[in-house]
Amino acid sequence: MNGPGEIVISVRKLTVGYEGRVILQDINFDVRRGEVLVILGGSGSGKSTLLKHMIGLFPPISGEVWIEGENIVAATGEERIRILRKFGVMYQSGALFGSLTVLENVRLALDEFTDLPEPVKELTALAKLKLVGLADAAPQMPSDLSGGMQKRAAIARAMALDPGILFMDEPSAGLDPITSAGLDALIKDLARSFCITFVIVTHELASIYEIAHRVIMLGGDNKTIIAEGKPAELRDHSRDPWVRRFFHREPAPEPALISH
Repeated sequence: MNGPGEIVISVRKLTVGYEGRVILQDINFDVRRGEVLVILGGSGSGKSTLLKHMIGLFPPISGEVWIEGENIVAATGEERIRILRKFGVMYQSGALFGSLTVLENVRLALDEFTDLPEPVKELTALAKLKLVGLADAAPQMPSDLSGGMQKRAAIARAMALDPGILFMDEPSAGLDPITSAGLDALIKDLARSFCITFVIVTHELASIYEIAHRVIMLGGDNKTIIAEGKPAELRDHSRDPWVRRFFHREPAPEPALISH
């Protein structure tokens, strides 16, 4: 795979939270074209919160998120819609519509945002399903698919408008190791073949080592980025004990028992 290219996402001085409570503050990082960036952190560290603010689901307390040179935080109207079309999103559950077939789920964005003829929409949706290995599942309902197949269908839907960026929230959650490995291989292949940029929230170490060019790690107490780099380098060379414990799957030290 060629090295990542120009910067396509810039997060600047981003502070986020809910109902006046700060979850993360003063977050700064860039993502380059074709890069697979993984967002790590312990439970409650704000990983999914950061992702949701990056894709514009919630307004930040302060700061900016630039997507291919446009600030999604400040954008409104047609400008905001144009930015939203630059990326696709795969949610943790897959979020497929149970009343629609797999093909109809993938077609949704094409129906909503394009005036393509019906046969072209059909062929485009089928092509996306073929990319993720699900061409034969097109007429099935989501409930007929395994968990791994549902995740693949969700990726196909996220790719419907040919975005250059895909955001994923816990793509391997609930999958067995073999299915998870297949999903990792798909992500690597899409990044390599189509130069798609991935921003992925996960805590699955096997996947992180397999797919990530780079990781950023959030620290719950610090409410900011506490480590950034290649996963193997952080595992082997980080001076932060919490970072080392995370990558080596070591338990936190037990609090000393108080004797009376």
